[in-house]
Amino acid sequence: MKIIAVIPARMGSTRFPGKPLAELLGRSMLEHVYKRVALSPALDATYIATCDEEIRQAAEGFGAKVLMTADTHERASDRVAEAVANIDAELIVMVQGDEPMTHPDMIDAAVAPFKDDPQLGCVNLVRKIDHETDYRDPNTIKVVMNQKGDAIYMSRQAIPTLAKSDFAQTDAYKQVCIIPFRRDTLFHYTNLPPTPLEQLESVDMLRLLEHGYQVKMVNTSFNTQAVDTQEDLARVAELMQADPLLTRY
Repeated sequence: MKIIAVIPARMGSTRFPGKPLAELLGRSMLEHVYKRVALSPALDATYIATCDEEIRQAAEGFGAKVLMTADTHERASDRVAEAVANIDAELIVMVQGDEPMTHPDMIDAAVAPFKDDPQLGCVNLVRKIDHETDYRDPNTIKVVMNQKGDAIYMSRQAIPTLAKSDFAQTDAYKQVCIIPFRRDTLFHYTNLPPTPLEQLESVDMLRLLEHGYQVKMVNTSFNTQAVDTQEDLARVAELMQADPLLTRY
């Protein structure tokens, strides 16, 4: 089974313009993501998908393979689908370019379920939320799941409700943006019409859920922090200072 990773990145983030090339511990954030993802032994290749010439030049400068796309995509998944249209791979792992704390073992865990289930089309990593500030942060995508571990709904709002308990007594989970697709599911996704809840929440996976597709959630023990703001970048820099993975790239 050929498995590749694609990291979508663009300069025009509404919350943090120029985010992929923001400096983090002496490198761009995008370089950290690329180098860490590429360490996964599960992958046959790693690419960056972008519509920005500035990102292409920077990425090629640190040795990345770059796939250029249109600048009209609202969803990262659509950008990835365009990028891999002419690449032969059975599994495409989308890793968001704002996840600089990604560990290669997370890639391995995310793709493992496909080996045992030929019908499985999409997996997301998920982790229990440790702090109520993250639970209430609209930049953190919360997930509620059924008893089989499949996603029921994802929201930027604080779910599940704390109406009958406090945060310490509630199991709340966040999406971790390492998302493998089986190839045919990715292209089904990009050919489906966008859905009302997807657009309301600005969450890619809701397009699959609203059209009735399974999204399997896999727990990760790695406590990562996505970068959505300058404050997040400073927080991640502090968290990564002593990360032993830095010595491997």
